[in-house]
Amino acid sequence: MPRSVRPPELLAPVGDMEMCRAAIHNGADAIYVGYPGVNARGRTIDHDWDDLDTMVALCHGYGVKVFLAMNVLIFEKELRQLLEDLPRALALGVDAFIVQDLGLVRLLKFLCPEQTVHASTQMTVTNHEAISLTADLDMARYVLGREVSLTEMEAIRNGTEKELEVFVHGALCVAYSGQCLTSEGFGGRSANRGQCAQSCRMEYDLMVDGERRDLGDKRYLVSPKDLCGLEDVSRLMELGIDSFKIEGRLKSPQYVASTVAAYKQAMGKEKGTAKGTTKGDDLAVLYSRGFFNGWLGGVNHQRLVDGRYGSHRGLETGEVTGLKGGKLTVTSKRPLRAGEGMLFVDYAASGVWGGRIFSAESLPGKAADGKDRWELTFAKDLALREIPKGAIAYLNDSPALEREVRATYTDKSRWKTSPLFVKMEGSLGKPLRMTITDSEGRMAAAESSSRLEVAYNPSAALTFEATREEAGALSGSGYRLQEFDFNLPEGLVLPYKELRKVRQAAVAALKALRDTPTPKPSRSPEEALLWIEERALQPLRNEISPVSYSQARLNLLVRERSSLETLEGLPLHTVYLDFEHGKDYRTSLEKVRAMGYAAGIATTRILKPSEYHNLKVIEALAPDVVLVRNLGALHYLRNSGLTLAGDFSLNVSNSLTAAYLVDKGLTSLCPSYDLNQWQLHDLLDAAGGGLFEVTVHQYLPSFHMEHCVFAAFLSQGSSFRDCGKPCESHRVELRDHTGAIHPLKADQECRNTMFNGKPQSAAKLVPGLLAKGVKRFRVEALYEDPDTLRAKVSEYARLIGGEACAEDVLARMGVVEKYGVMEGQIRNSTVHRDRKKTNPD
Repeated sequence: MPRSVRPPELLAPVGDMEMCRAAIHNGADAIYVGYPGVNARGRTIDHDWDDLDTMVALCHGYGVKVFLAMNVLIFEKELRQLLEDLPRALALGVDAFIVQDLGLVRLLKFLCPEQTVHASTQMTVTNHEAISLTADLDMARYVLGREVSLTEMEAIRNGTEKELEVFVHGALCVAYSGQCLTSEGFGGRSANRGQCAQSCRMEYDLMVDGERRDLGDKRYLVSPKDLCGLEDVSRLMELGIDSFKIEGRLKSPQYVASTVAAYKQAMGKEKGTAKGTTKGDDLAVLYSRGFFNGWLGGVNHQRLVDGRYGSHRGLETGEVTGLKGGKLTVTSKRPLRAGEGMLFVDYAASGVWGGRIFSAESLPGKAADGKDRWELTFAKDLALREIPKGAIAYLNDSPALEREVRATYTDKSRWKTSPLFVKMEGSLGKPLRMTITDSEGRMAAAESSSRLEVAYNPSAALTFEATREEAGALSGSGYRLQEFDFNLPEGLVLPYKELRKVRQAAVAALKALRDTPTPKPSRSPEEALLWIEERALQPLRNEISPVSYSQARLNLLVRERSSLETLEGLPLHTVYLDFEHGKDYRTSLEKVRAMGYAAGIATTRILKPSEYHNLKVIEALAPDVVLVRNLGALHYLRNSGLTLAGDFSLNVSNSLTAAYLVDKGLTSLCPSYDLNQWQLHDLLDAAGGGLFEVTVHQYLPSFHMEHCVFAAFLSQGSSFRDCGKPCESHRVELRDHTGAIHPLKADQECRNTMFNGKPQSAAKLVPGLLAKGVKRFRVEALYEDPDTLRAKVSEYARLIGGEACAEDVLARMGVVEKYGVMEGQIRNSTVHRDRKKTNPD
């Protein structure tokens, strides 16, 4: 059955009532807003339930949908805590929940099967296989990863009937959503819990083969430009994408208003209400780190990251051409006005100057590049003499533009209205009847409680003009009178107070028809608890059986073939192969098996529509176990007959998610790295320790990026086709502002992972984990030489075997590891503390 194609929705971000009005009155079809305390807006002022109720009523009154975002991971204890609030959230009548956590989807659907749920981009869906795997969860829409190109969207569109949503504008995370552990590793601020510290916006030095590479003015090596997909809107519509999403974390109402208006205009539905939005220039003035269409056109490593800045720059208008008599001359592609803010940057000398224009005079003639010439004066505190000729000029603030944009949602005369068709009819001795019809054909009617009478005073009789004026008194209703049909005999009268009540009743009836009925929960929280305990967790081996040291087994993950050289004779059970370029697997499998170990292969963390060859290779090699890192790979391999183990990137943070994935064919799971030791213990208590493999030593995989740092800064190539593959000949690291050095590796699809340079050890947790039934432990290698790796594995083998204590192992690791060892966030009880801002009101 062919899929019915509807015009795409335009979806806007909202954090408060002002942003809500900005979205509504500039043309948004839907808004998304965070679930109080459980959303990815972790550094904003949170709204309360009453605020949400008001937002829903306001939006629905204008025919705008409301999506409630719960786009974070849920810990074990939170599943039960959420049961107290979820009935209230369901009662709000929101049109959909946006959810990252698979366990939470299950819980929502159990409570209210009719409630619409959308899969968040945090679920890292980049292929139709992941959509097929989760079909039994009945999610209506999937928000694709920002890294999915137009070509890949077409392949996914052809593979599923589900609704697809894509980001078209806003900040780009350099790492895949749901796969970034940088903030977690640097300071315990998990991106999977809405606490992103924006580590990608920091300065980094590029270290190549141990030496700092001078990149001139490029220091923001993993800070991408902002996404602007205005020029791709028509193609997205052709592909049948169902929803265009605007990013808006920590943004202003003016940003929401101008962006919504620009995309509404580009979609061809309505004329934009903010001036100049078709060009995108006004969007840049209000907020921009430089615009690019991201990955919509595929990878372009030379254009995605500018490298010279990581924060708002505004619109690049031209350059400084000189200084004379205290007046700065600049070129500009748009008019400049007094009061506007300018930024001048000399990237070569790291010079930045900013100020507000005091006066602006247009000069005759054009510059060589065709731009207009302007003479500007500024306040005295701007050191004009320091600004060199050739400095780039940015317009980064415009009070006039902000006032114009603000008026689109504060000036009631410019508020959104829908056309209304009104018919007035009646006869002597009968009630007055008003029938109203909206633009979508919905019809409602109301009658007066009094009957029409003869007007003995002719001036009091109902007339076309008077009744039309009353019928058109629709201010604040979201409607405007388009057509009026007056069908009353002359000389009849009815109190105007009664006429007003008829109009109000008819409008209320029409709004009631427009409102979508709120799905009612069919099960109570008490029933949900019983379901969790008796049915939902059935696939798990959730008994707690303490494991002795003799029963525990140690597994090793290696990322280079050379790591296999000195593993002979170590007490290992399984060796996972995760080679940088996907080579040498066959001979390495043979070598591992010859040493008496089980041999496994890890899938890539991301699966795109053109990358199934990687999985076919794994099937053909038939390893003893496959370490599965994404939902699409799980669906593809689940009927292969291979033993499948789930890795950390599946984000298992609660027992409902664990049970779901085990039911899909996984024999073991590595818990999410977002868990600290107490949250991990809660998970083990609920799901049983025997199911899990815990990583006890690793370099935490931080950024996982479609962006290739190797190609961007060690070549002139835009992709693997023309980059010369510097990743095969150079070792590259990023050095942060603290001096810490973080290694980079590329996988077989050229995606980069930045690893935290200081390894993390969970050695002290081992006795407690054994007591919880955990028998699988993992050490992950990175760049170690064979002898160093053997020493590390030997120490952890002694720990797992009960021959050494954690303190001794950590002391030895501090010597073996170049930068020492940390215990990381797994022992930090304050990792996920509330970082919400508080409202000063």
